[in-house]
Amino acid sequence: MSYKHQVAEKIAAALTSLGVDTFPAETVYGMLETPPNPAMGDIAFPCFQLAKALRKAPPMIATELAEKIAGAPLRSVQAVGPYVNLFLDQEKVAAQVIGTILEQGSAYGSSQVGQGRKVPIDLSSPNIAKPFSMGHLRSTVIGNAIANIMEKRGYQPVRINHLGDWGTQFGKLIVAYRLWGDEEKVKAEPIKELLNLYVRFHEEAEKDPSLEEQGREWFKKLEDGDAEAQHLWKWFRDESLKEFMKIYELMNVSFDSTHGEAFYNDKMDRVVTLLEEKGLLTESDGALVVNLDEYNMPPCLIKKSDGATLYATRDLAAALYRHETYDFAKALYVVGNEQRLHFQQLYKVLEKMGYPWSADMHHIPFGMMLKDGKKMSTRKGKVVLLEEVLAQAIADVQKVIEEKNPTLANKEEVARQVGVGAVIFHDLKNYRLNDINFSWEEMLTFEGETGPYVQYTHARACSLLRKGGYQPQTVASLVPGALDSKEAWAVITLLNAFPEVIERASDNFDPSQIGKYVIDLAQSFNKFYANVRILAEEEDVKASRLQLVAAVVAVLKEGLRLLGLAAPEEM
Repeated sequence: MSYKHQVAEKIAAALTSLGVDTFPAETVYGMLETPPNPAMGDIAFPCFQLAKALRKAPPMIATELAEKIAGAPLRSVQAVGPYVNLFLDQEKVAAQVIGTILEQGSAYGSSQVGQGRKVPIDLSSPNIAKPFSMGHLRSTVIGNAIANIMEKRGYQPVRINHLGDWGTQFGKLIVAYRLWGDEEKVKAEPIKELLNLYVRFHEEAEKDPSLEEQGREWFKKLEDGDAEAQHLWKWFRDESLKEFMKIYELMNVSFDSTHGEAFYNDKMDRVVTLLEEKGLLTESDGALVVNLDEYNMPPCLIKKSDGATLYATRDLAAALYRHETYDFAKALYVVGNEQRLHFQQLYKVLEKMGYPWSADMHHIPFGMMLKDGKKMSTRKGKVVLLEEVLAQAIADVQKVIEEKNPTLANKEEVARQVGVGAVIFHDLKNYRLNDINFSWEEMLTFEGETGPYVQYTHARACSLLRKGGYQPQTVASLVPGALDSKEAWAVITLLNAFPEVIERASDNFDPSQIGKYVIDLAQSFNKFYANVRILAEEEDVKASRLQLVAAVVAVLKEGLRLLGLAAPEEM
């Protein structure tokens, strides 16, 4: 039990003795605050909500309450106005926090809240026959981090790469290939050549609008099983997947399923039948829709007038398949903010179909990756390729290593870990709903609030352990006074907060909570490193301080892992 939970129980017991039994420890825990100034205590408890129950002014309640709270892990308790300020016994807390981390290692902060239940997570989902752009980075790294965090909380994530391998765009691409394509060029550079064809199609369509109709006709042929259309589509898909896998391997991202949109082709008739049986389908201008007027939403389009199906039909089929296959605790869709209405409609249609599990489905929206303040557009050819960004980042790190540490072992592997980490962390340190403007300079800066800064701090701490001859242990044995500095206490306080940070990141599907946390911990540790002689002459003092360093190493490494970054021991 964390010391904050221990304090919450003490306050709840004191309240009961004052005649208030409507504030159990769990409620008290949620009310605890961290004072802005450490001189005001380590924890503060506001008494405003108690005024009605006790019919007294908050400052008077704080005074009475402070007299009834004592014992470990507290050193002292003070009433200051309407607050009870609590000061912790720093030596006992340090021993408890460091001891827990040394004992649990990478398992520190884990829980079994999820009870092993499955959580399918729809992430990445690039469109085939198009390059993997920086625009796809966000869904990939946010989704992968959320999967890691959910696993940390005891769930079983199912990473699904719902490939964009179906839709009218493939009719357009088939038309473009038949008109202007060159088989040898496509074989030589598949993604680049297919992108050129896709861009050319839209340029030509502005002059000849009939091309758009041809694109729709060829997609209908594809849906109907036309041999030529199927052959070209499969070729485009296979070539795209080969290219995508290179990037996923570079980022150390893997999937449990690559069922894309096409996988649900034979599962959509069932959706239409179910909607008909439940009396939910109505006709509108020849198309079939589900009316959502009662939710102040436009109707959900299920089937177009030409009989072609849509995203909604496919996503309804996918939702049914995932629930039947995984019996999920939650189903997450890490998809851009611009699809918000689509998912709202999807969940409401499922609700109207009588599926209570629709309440367990969550759209995890995120902002756009912008270039020069504008949305990237594949059809206009305005994209920044992720593969090129990763390659440039790795090359930049290699140069730094050659300058600073040319004798480093595994230079290429470390350059990959740090270069790729810089790109991933640049995204995940930001709250996901914020737009991010693509900038080479900001993304590849290796100072300040960056992935390389956190990774370097981890490597520095590992170096200290090696120099100090630290022997791994599972029990804290701290000598009095070794960690009594304000810098050491700041680190210990942050280490203790890690499980709570994981809980918040999980509850809010927000990896940036962990991104900000590892920056704070790295900065706090570096202040400790700069102001405290860690490798002291006194062997027992050195041993105590190295135990704190070992705890920092364990938590930084695990925090980075949750975000999808490696933690090199040397840089």
